[in-house]
Amino acid sequence: MNVNDTTSAAVLEELRRRPADRRRILFTGATIVTMDPDLGVINGGDLLVEGDTITAVGRHLDADGAVVVDATGTILTPGFVDTHRHAWQAQLRRIMPDVDDLGGYVMSTLAGYATVYRPEDMYIGTRLAALTAIDSGITTMLDFSHNSRTREHSDAAIEALVDTGIRGVHAAMGPHFGEWDRQWPGDLTRLKDQYFRSSEQLLTLRLATLATDEIAGPVLAYGPELARVAEELGIGVSVDAVFGTSSSEAVLRWAKDGILSPDVTLIHSTGLTSEAWKAMGGTGTTVALAPTSDAQIGLETAIPAVDEALAVGIRPGLSIDVEVALASDMFTQMRALHAIQRMRAVHAAYGTDNQLLRITTHDVLDFATLQGAHTNGLAGVTGSLTPGKKADLLVIQAEDLNNMPLNDPIGTIVLGSDARNISAVLINGEPRKWDGHVLDIDLNALRNEVHASREYVLNASAT
Repeated sequence: MNVNDTTSAAVLEELRRRPADRRRILFTGATIVTMDPDLGVINGGDLLVEGDTITAVGRHLDADGAVVVDATGTILTPGFVDTHRHAWQAQLRRIMPDVDDLGGYVMSTLAGYATVYRPEDMYIGTRLAALTAIDSGITTMLDFSHNSRTREHSDAAIEALVDTGIRGVHAAMGPHFGEWDRQWPGDLTRLKDQYFRSSEQLLTLRLATLATDEIAGPVLAYGPELARVAEELGIGVSVDAVFGTSSSEAVLRWAKDGILSPDVTLIHSTGLTSEAWKAMGGTGTTVALAPTSDAQIGLETAIPAVDEALAVGIRPGLSIDVEVALASDMFTQMRALHAIQRMRAVHAAYGTDNQLLRITTHDVLDFATLQGAHTNGLAGVTGSLTPGKKADLLVIQAEDLNNMPLNDPIGTIVLGSDARNISAVLINGEPRKWDGHVLDIDLNALRNEVHASREYVLNASAT
């Protein structure tokens, strides 16, 4: 078995010689973790991609006319889905790794660095975040773009997503502080007409907003007026900073006003009351957890609300949040949530006869894939290796030093793997990472752009 041949340069060359819309790729001999409840895990399985779509999953599939990729010794899994990341900040990643609290982040980043961003800085940060996401196996990223100071800032963030080839969700919001054109939310109509005209494209649009007016005033706070804007445009809503007593009260108001639904995602949802959770569960509202953000920044209880979500029938998605203080990858989010929840469960039962209710590695992989897609309004498109869905998938080397021997594929993905084990990433059937390298980028040129943008932002915000 020579797993190095799995994603060889020769195979890539053959793939790229064929027109994308008529291309057939057959992966053979893999351990396929479909994350489809009906298909489960297929050992020694085959997966067929035709154009941008998965058309068959099983064993001994017909290879007629296909580029055959020998995937023996690998795991095929759906690409991860990030339900909330402030991508524009990427050139400032880990600039404040030991942030003390939310106020420290808000004042340094949103009231400081953000106010001097130019459209080109939006483009560079968003592109860097998206390319990093692809490298670590995230094929869908919701960019909560809350620094849209002008139309040009919004355009730059969207164009960065387009240029990387990621399945991107642009969630647009005006900035918290500083001067801006007050073009949001009115500019959403132009954005939809200009960039989001087709349901078949990689990008989708959402309205981004905040839970309450505590941080940035009433203009950015979710309520009937913004809900009406989203409904008229036919787009979903992502609500950030949902935590604590004031957000719990807001959730109950939204439920009473009839503006909670499966098209609305509440981000964090930390420290909410049981009444708020009941309202969320009763309306089918989705939830995006940010496990490391809650714990590291110390949001309300600092405990990711997975138990509260599951108790009312909500299976949450997972998210990265802010790279200024946090890790960039989904492996970290899965492991953090898995460890925190199981720690809480064992601690609560210690010294008692209470039954332990512990989540599993399958649960967190489900949150990171299929439930993330559901949270982003894309469950019919991505999130599982189901025939008919788009070909967003990862090839993970199961025989690498840190993964062999393969005993449990889901456990290996969640607890053993990292970005170095991802030899290939396909998005919409198109190779975006191959032989362990993100494709079609000039890394030196990107590095120069990132450093120049960072220096500009740091110098301009210091004056």
